[in-house]
Amino acid sequence: MSALASRIPGAVLGDDGLPLHVGNPMAEQRRLRRDALVLLPRDVLRLTGPDRLPWLDSISSQAIAQLPAGASAETLVLSPEGRIEHVLRLVETGDALWVVVDAGAGDALEAWLTRMRFFKEVVIERPEVVVVGAAGEPAGALAWIDGWPEVAPGGVRYGEPTGEPWRWSESILTAAEADALDPTRFVGTMAADALRIAAGRPALAEVDERSIPHELDWLTTAVHLSKGCYRGQETVAKVHNLGAPPRRVVLLHLDGSQNAPVVPGDPVLRGDTDVGTVTSSAMHDELGPIALAVVKRSTPTDEDLTVRTAEGVLVAAGQQVLVPQTAGHAHRPPRLPRLGAVTRPTR
Repeated sequence: MSALASRIPGAVLGDDGLPLHVGNPMAEQRRLRRDALVLLPRDVLRLTGPDRLPWLDSISSQAIAQLPAGASAETLVLSPEGRIEHVLRLVETGDALWVVVDAGAGDALEAWLTRMRFFKEVVIERPEVVVVGAAGEPAGALAWIDGWPEVAPGGVRYGEPTGEPWRWSESILTAAEADALDPTRFVGTMAADALRIAAGRPALAEVDERSIPHELDWLTTAVHLSKGCYRGQETVAKVHNLGAPPRRVVLLHLDGSQNAPVVPGDPVLRGDTDVGTVTSSAMHDELGPIALAVVKRSTPTDEDLTVRTAEGVLVAAGQQVLVPQTAGHAHRPPRLPRLGAVTRPTR
């Protein structure tokens, strides 16, 4: 990690050594919307060799075989059952493909990619770099530009954007480049989390061992529905065309009057019934306490829910639908009449 983190004035560091906040987290959100920067917990891989793009295209969910130099993309590595295993942010430079993943995911991804390489001409490296996020102009020339909430070619969006603006980039810098940045420009990761949650932008925090892309509306930016075969494609196509995701992500607007913090892992209830789990939470400078949660698809969209904190406090939570109950069923064939059913002739 760059020495920059230790030079950011007033920084309260988290377990990963990065600033959680640098003063008032809500004031930091306003700074971040303008020109502030965030040190991000990320792992980075660099892929070189002539086969890098068509090879990664063949084993992940997005169509990237022809990704031009300077372009950004997002892709998922899925299990054979279509469950999300890795979330990759991609930047192609013409001579290399840079892959940015959440901190702690790099080792497993590198090991899996190495096993899948076979005889392809691909070299996998782990450069010593720093990743800096920005909601304004990118901090460096080599940057992943997030396309959310716009629908990428070949993708589909199930729900409507939240209405909160989302503009985001993640710049890949050498330690020297990062240390040359003005440390007073930096805010904490809590500010970035609040803006992301308000925009309904899914991240690895929303993923568990059962997650499929449809539940998080990730077909918007990370899945191409008509590209060639890849691992997990059958589930992606079947759920989108004929079925429905068993769960759906929602934005929760929380009652802050009890001053009871809601954190990831807290259960979401409909009455006395457990219907889901909080995945991310934050205090937003305009919306107040908010959270993303993954709930059962059958949970009524017009009912308020509650969140039970670790202390047993029940916090009222209003739903803002991100993935509707109607997601999927894109090409569901009409049902035939039941055998023996009486069909009345039309006049």
